[in-house]
Amino acid sequence: MTNRDMALALLVVTIWGTSFTVIRLGLDGVPPMLLAAMRFALAAVPAVFFVRRPAIALRYLIGYGLLVGVGQFGCLFYAMHIGMPAGLASVVLQSQAFFTLALAAIFLKESVSTSQVSGVVVAACGLFLIAQGGSGPGFAALPLGALLLCLAGAAFWGASNIIVRKASAAAAQRGESVNMFSLVVWSSLVPPIPLLLLALQLDSVETMRSAVSHIDGTSILVFCYLSFCATLFGFGAWSSLLSRYPTASVAPLSLLVPVTGLLTASVVLDEHLSWLQWGGCLAVLCGLAITTFGLPRKSMRVSGVVP
Repeated sequence: MTNRDMALALLVVTIWGTSFTVIRLGLDGVPPMLLAAMRFALAAVPAVFFVRRPAIALRYLIGYGLLVGVGQFGCLFYAMHIGMPAGLASVVLQSQAFFTLALAAIFLKESVSTSQVSGVVVAACGLFLIAQGGSGPGFAALPLGALLLCLAGAAFWGASNIIVRKASAAAAQRGESVNMFSLVVWSSLVPPIPLLLLALQLDSVETMRSAVSHIDGTSILVFCYLSFCATLFGFGAWSSLLSRYPTASVAPLSLLVPVTGLLTASVVLDEHLSWLQWGGCLAVLCGLAITTFGLPRKSMRVSGVVP
């Protein structure tokens, strides 16, 4: 990977990590479901008029839009609304990798390696530490409902990955491929209406009307950042990198997303984590690394490591 493309990859993961803090700032002025609806509405329009529809069946397009927009981000935004700290959310949401493994084993009949099981166990221990470690003054309190909702968002993300796998397999049989940027743009048409209906169930009409009439400059910047920077630019640049380099060279860099998420939340939001929570975050990241790269294997050579 060239230095320029490495810088681009690092910029993307920084934008994605920072987006958790941006979401937290946006929730101070806009109800969670309305904020999520605006994110996807602005990501879809006007981009759909310039981007060709992805080569997948309509059921996959709608399913992906519902799972990501309503499931993943609906749960994430509401979890943060009821007390999930931004930095911890960036870590917990990465458990999508483990849900993807489980769902792939169930629905795609894929085998699960010892390294992957080990990674899940290590990450589960980390999540336990995160849930238990928020006691004491000055530390980030973590309501159980917020943690469970964030995990539900990760599960929906994992399910959306299975949709992409199935859609890609169907497209390959036709001699085509799925353009992920196109999929993100077109699937963004799906979530706004369901999210607005949820918003009307969770908040009163008066609350919604007041939020819309009092949208300020900060809220507008949040909308633009989440829609254009995190969604369109982020996925566009990432898709470009994946199309030019092996997945093994690009995908592991996404492990930096929770790192930038934690750092940004600490600096901007002054979020404080207990030592147990920091240990839990480290365990989750180690679990992700083990799942991605595998466990180190012993060798007969002097080095003791198989490259």
